[in-house]
Amino acid sequence: MNFTHDVIVIGGGAAGLTAAGGCALFGLNVALIEANHMGGECLNNGCVPSKALITAAKRAAEARVPELHGVTLAAPKVEWSGVHKFVHDAIAEIAPHDSQERFEEMGCEVIRDYARVTGKHSVEVAGRTLTAPRIVIATGSKPFVPPIEGIDSVPYLTNENLFDLTEQPKHLIIIGGGVIGMEMAQSFCRLGSEVTVINPGALMGRDDPESVAVVAKTMADEGVKFVDGKAAKAEGSAGAVTVHVDNGDTLKGTHLLVAVGRSANTKGFGLEELGVEMARNGIKVDARRRSSIKSIYAIGDCRDGPRLTHVSGYEGSNVALEITLGLPTKVDWKALPWCTYTDPEVAQVGLTEKEAREKYGDNITVVREGFDHNERAIAEGSTKGQMKVILKGKKVIGASIVGKGAGELLLPLTQSITGKSSTLAMGSAVISYPTRSEITKAVAFAAWEPTVFGSLPKKYAGFVANTRRMFS
Repeated sequence: MNFTHDVIVIGGGAAGLTAAGGCALFGLNVALIEANHMGGECLNNGCVPSKALITAAKRAAEARVPELHGVTLAAPKVEWSGVHKFVHDAIAEIAPHDSQERFEEMGCEVIRDYARVTGKHSVEVAGRTLTAPRIVIATGSKPFVPPIEGIDSVPYLTNENLFDLTEQPKHLIIIGGGVIGMEMAQSFCRLGSEVTVINPGALMGRDDPESVAVVAKTMADEGVKFVDGKAAKAEGSAGAVTVHVDNGDTLKGTHLLVAVGRSANTKGFGLEELGVEMARNGIKVDARRRSSIKSIYAIGDCRDGPRLTHVSGYEGSNVALEITLGLPTKVDWKALPWCTYTDPEVAQVGLTEKEAREKYGDNITVVREGFDHNERAIAEGSTKGQMKVILKGKKVIGASIVGKGAGELLLPLTQSITGKSSTLAMGSAVISYPTRSEITKAVAFAAWEPTVFGSLPKKYAGFVANTRRMFS
């Protein structure tokens, strides 16, 4: 068969860009198709704008504590137009990295239109039929909107339009206490909005409850209100929204944000008609990210599995290596990290304590080290939180961290889980003083302390001491 391209990639977000760029840099003839904004969800209405908003909110929060460490600050004055500009300036500054021009320079043919997969090697787009030995689906995900009575008649927000607000919400009601809900709740509260979070279950349910408790208390102390229950009905209009909760509460606000998760973008691409098998929430794939039609890969949020930008990049790299070099590359989630950028941050890698106990029972050890014993944290006056490491024997199988900059402390724990380091190596490492990263050394040393200072080492040390006395 005479193919028009070596590979066709549908989707210009983190997963698709990584796959397309990698293949192009190896010299393959790549067609990259994107109908909407280059950069996908992360750049345009996800990671980048949310972290910019969090940064603005932190600045306001610092000024709301007028006297601290002998320094007095004036009360913050929040100008929403300035916050809005900062958020969109951040997007604009990063956009060239994901632009059509950049990927054309790499050698991709970039087509800005909607695509439809018509065969295991063919795609129709912009009145053309493209063919390739491999097709990569990287169409991302969209906000999931639950079947709440009346929700379609209410002008609700999702992350797709939240950052376009030109006026600051007076009272923001958030349905969902996951990552997006919690990050945005704290940020809008710090910027001066009244914020209420409705959540039917545990807040940030995939994270360690001990870590989440620290964040929830911090946010409650700052003024975020939490309502336990399920949103049953929504009504109202722009500037006046009412949400009825199944616990009997009735909440009135000016804006409503729905943040209860995401659903895969798989409809309208011809996949189901072609016979591509679907899973619970996305395209079903094997460990190599191949769909039920082996010439068609699915990576990133469109396939069933973890939805994180760094996961998308990892899968894009794996698929690029497999397509270009013929090296089968299987994903490995045993050291999957993630971080929620509340203040303090909550970071996780590997198994939580609950997951570890479900898998190994009581054959695990849990070691904790608080930031109140970390001298850099004490010097900064920011001792809230802890590092919690889950061990099987002396091997790290998971870690949960809550505290300032928690996400920055995951790397050595990740390396330990993957076997590229060990708790002994971490515990004996020389680390710059004073740094927060010393907590990793402290918790690793705590894991070895009973062994290092156990009865046998003590007896041997005594033998050495007595021998020196005798022959000195």
